[in-house]
Amino acid sequence: MVEMTHPGRLMDDRGTDSVDDSRRKLLLGATTFVGAIGIAFTAVPFVESWFPSERAKALGAPTEVDLSKIEPGQMIVTVWRRNPIYVVHRTPEMVEQLSGHDNLLKDPNSENTQTLPGLAAPQPDYCKNASRSRVPEWFACIGTCTHLGCLPKAYFDAHDPEIGSYWPGGWRCPCHGSRFDLAARVFDGSPAPTNLNIMPYAFEGKTKLIIGVDNASEAQAAGG
Repeated sequence: MVEMTHPGRLMDDRGTDSVDDSRRKLLLGATTFVGAIGIAFTAVPFVESWFPSERAKALGAPTEVDLSKIEPGQMIVTVWRRNPIYVVHRTPEMVEQLSGHDNLLKDPNSENTQTLPGLAAPQPDYCKNASRSRVPEWFACIGTCTHLGCLPKAYFDAHDPEIGSYWPGGWRCPCHGSRFDLAARVFDGSPAPTNLNIMPYAFEGKTKLIIGVDNASEAQAAGG
């Protein structure tokens, strides 16, 4: 009788080992996946508006960003209309680096602006100046490459050896190598046909950025 029970337990143990092995593989895969996400997101902070309020979740609702939490030289990512939005607190040095390389750009004066993805409206007029922004210190754009929609990676250090001595700082797309300066203007030789898109935005006081409207009163109306 004992000999009959041992084979049964052995079969059960093997079955358990098989299940445990599958669980280990699943947990290992999940841990690796989560770890990879953690590493990828460490470099660029995500603000709380990445998980917007119920009002902001509604399609087209404005997204608010607390600018007081963004240090000079830092970029954060938020979301508006399901698009990643890059917000950069440019230093005086970064603003200076916007000039001196117009001859390397496809559209230095932002003359070839397109309508915003998913909208009938054109890009705002304040994307057509030297800094492509309302004020030089703050820059915000839709963070998807105009080639195939990948997310360009920040390379803010000028003369980055990985890119070249000409480099003034900006973004490079990891998918197909499109390059954009610190005003998100595309370099010649890049697959991307146009500069990164600028969406409507407004400032409320000195510490709040409202994405999706041209003035703060529109945001109040949207929330009302």
